[in-house]
Amino acid sequence: MSGSTRWRRPAVAATVAVLTGLTLGAGVAEASGHPTPGSDGAGDTYYPTDGNGGYDVADYTLSTTYDPASHDLTGNQRVTARATQDLSSFNLDLYKLGVDSVKVNGKQATFKQAGEHELVITPARALRRGQPFVAEIAYHGKPTAISDPSLGANGWQYSESGGAFVAGEPHSAATWYPVNDTPKDKATFHLSITVPDEWGVIANGQERGTRKTPQGTTHVWAEETPTVPYMTTVAIGKWDFQRSRLRDGTPVVSAFAQGVPDGVKQAEGRLPEVIDFLSSKFGPYPIDAAGGIFLTEQIGFSLETMSRPVYAGWADLPTIVHENAHQWYGDSVAVDDWKDVCLNECFASYAEWMWSEAKSNKPMDARYLDAVKKATPNFWAGKLYDMGPGKEFTSVYSKGPMALHALRRTVGDRAFDTVLRFWPTLHRDGNANLPEFQRFVERISGQRLQGFFDAWFYGNAKPADQYLYPGPLKP
Repeated sequence: MSGSTRWRRPAVAATVAVLTGLTLGAGVAEASGHPTPGSDGAGDTYYPTDGNGGYDVADYTLSTTYDPASHDLTGNQRVTARATQDLSSFNLDLYKLGVDSVKVNGKQATFKQAGEHELVITPARALRRGQPFVAEIAYHGKPTAISDPSLGANGWQYSESGGAFVAGEPHSAATWYPVNDTPKDKATFHLSITVPDEWGVIANGQERGTRKTPQGTTHVWAEETPTVPYMTTVAIGKWDFQRSRLRDGTPVVSAFAQGVPDGVKQAEGRLPEVIDFLSSKFGPYPIDAAGGIFLTEQIGFSLETMSRPVYAGWADLPTIVHENAHQWYGDSVAVDDWKDVCLNECFASYAEWMWSEAKSNKPMDARYLDAVKKATPNFWAGKLYDMGPGKEFTSVYSKGPMALHALRRTVGDRAFDTVLRFWPTLHRDGNANLPEFQRFVERISGQRLQGFFDAWFYGNAKPADQYLYPGPLKP
């Protein structure tokens, strides 16, 4: 939902409202009507059937048992939510796993599985608008990844070691638990997972201990920062764990698969330095934990899973900078719609530029001008907003940081630094879109920037010289 304040800290929102002149409006009274089914999609422009409508999730509490030898997963999911309309029925997303039973508010509910990922639940009694409810789903199966033509497998994947891990966007959570699988609905996430004793587990958030059971060892993790479902993860393996704390006491847990090179471990050892640097640009670290999950699998991407990114076997220090920049831009502040993905990737890519300039003495102006010189017509044709489904993860990594550097030289360092720091403060734990970002930059800078945004973000041609060479970039 646009400009969601559901999880926003009131004091922070008020501070930024004063800074920007924005007004935080009061809520509107809601009236009840005749109960109807919630929609079977959240209405994303590119993936309209991802997620569902009619309710708002506050928390997922998941208890699972997983056997690496058989790949069998059994789970009990507790979804705490609130109806946003009068609901006769509602859907959750669940991909190729079987459902055994469903209860809503402690009473047996009827259910059916439809299509590729829809779990349709009909409570014994209709839910009224504004009513809190708890849905409990027992399920089982062998998790299967969703095939993505651009990025490969999304969701639950099997590692060569015999373990498993979860990573993928734009969707992945539905491959291992019932969920409202949309960026529009953030929730806290609590996981208890039981595996054979010889296996280790790492997931999002903070460690809450382990306990022995007849089935093995139960590992408990809690992510208290509201999280988009695709950013939830779990990884089962024979891990080498490293634990420490940031200067503010935030716990850091990183896990390395057997065979991860020492150089990668040394790069992750610089994580406190990375987070300190990013905090100096973007404001205080907004998540309740930190760390990383380092695989040896050569998957096609590393991913900014909440508090603890998942890294492919090829990851390096710039990748660590990139994925941790997402903890502000992409995680704490998530997209309204997948056409807004530049708000994630353009900023994380620009963080790599800033890091290289600060740590390796690589001036960004020179880097920018060199990139302009090398750019081809096909390069300029790539869009940074509303690029089309399947094209989200293309130009945002290359043209995206150039657009932000040109914006910096257009509005000046003072305004740009204010934008970088206060945008994630304004939308902390919420969602946002690119037109909102444009208006925010205009308010902070005092400039009308429609021409600039048309040239760089909304258009698909080489910008005119006035936008290509602003300020000190002029030849």
